[in-house]
Amino acid sequence: MAHALLALSLSAQKQYAEATDEARRAVHLAPEFPFAHYTLASVLDDQDRFPEAEAAVNEAIRLDPDDADHFALLGSIRLQQRQWEGALSAAEAALAVEPEHVNAANLRAIALQKLGRRQEAGATLGSTLARDPENAVTHANQGWALLENGDHTRAMEHFREALRLEPGLDWAREGVLEALKARNPVYRVLLAYFFWMARLSDQVRWGIIIGGSFLFRALRATAKANPDAAPFLYPLMGLYVAFVFLTWTAEPLFNLLLRLNPLGRMALSREQIAATNWIGGCLLGALTFGALFAASRAPWAAIGGIGCALMMIPISSTFGATGARGRKILAVVTTVLGALALGAVALTAAQGMEGPGLLLLGLFLIGVFAFSWVANAISHRR
Repeated sequence: MAHALLALSLSAQKQYAEATDEARRAVHLAPEFPFAHYTLASVLDDQDRFPEAEAAVNEAIRLDPDDADHFALLGSIRLQQRQWEGALSAAEAALAVEPEHVNAANLRAIALQKLGRRQEAGATLGSTLARDPENAVTHANQGWALLENGDHTRAMEHFREALRLEPGLDWAREGVLEALKARNPVYRVLLAYFFWMARLSDQVRWGIIIGGSFLFRALRATAKANPDAAPFLYPLMGLYVAFVFLTWTAEPLFNLLLRLNPLGRMALSREQIAATNWIGGCLLGALTFGALFAASRAPWAAIGGIGCALMMIPISSTFGATGARGRKILAVVTTVLGALALGAVALTAAQGMEGPGLLLLGLFLIGVFAFSWVANAISHRR
């Protein structure tokens, strides 16, 4: 028990290597002790090591199938892997053991919401709040359900109530940010798209991404082959490019706008503020280079403007990555891309478009395109 409790404490402090060692030691000392396996699953879950975590909690369930906490943790692990049906069955198994288990009821409501069974999700959250109206997590989940249903005004009420009850609840703080951004009609469209994509399986999401790429190429080929249709097709292509760009950069871009809002400034985390600083710098750089190009028609200024605008994609993805390993990979690639962009601007300014600056520009553009696929792969793998 002492090693298990120490593991949970270390994991809460994000000392994951030490926490994992202590949890495994607890399992080694008492292999028939269900709580040791539960602790190991919890520590592995904190590190996004979901298959290992699921194996550990399944062992806890085997040893003690009458503990609702075991099934609730299994539901949480499955939920994070977008296994909605599996999460629902685990949550219902927990509620079968303990009908008033608040965490299991919340998990059930989230899974139902993701499965499109919104009325059942609302009823579950309503009954859970009726039993425990002072539960901050339930208020936050109700807020997210309302936000997904398009009611950002009522969602904000529940997020604020959750923060009143538990001021450090990040789940509610993130909800406040999304509800504030949802006041913008452009972001509301993007948010609806994000919620819709989150409900889909990885295979379907990849199909949509790849299909969109092929559709864009088909439109471009059609516009070239049919000049009469080009005036109608090019605006559609422009909207598609703008939409794709915003799907990558919307979060830090709209967070940047929230820095003008008193509540938004309070809700932004230190890391989110850092992301907005980088995005704001890129935006300012793109506008500055654009103005220089308009005044001088210098190729290096055009490259600088394009580079600053496109660098928003890898920067946004790097700050948005959740797994530590994935974030490190994306940070390295982002640094390389930034160096290529700077090199292309400097060499083009010094030697013109005939020099190696053009080669660096080509590598940069290829790199940004490849980056989007790598970032998607890392995100979907998680």
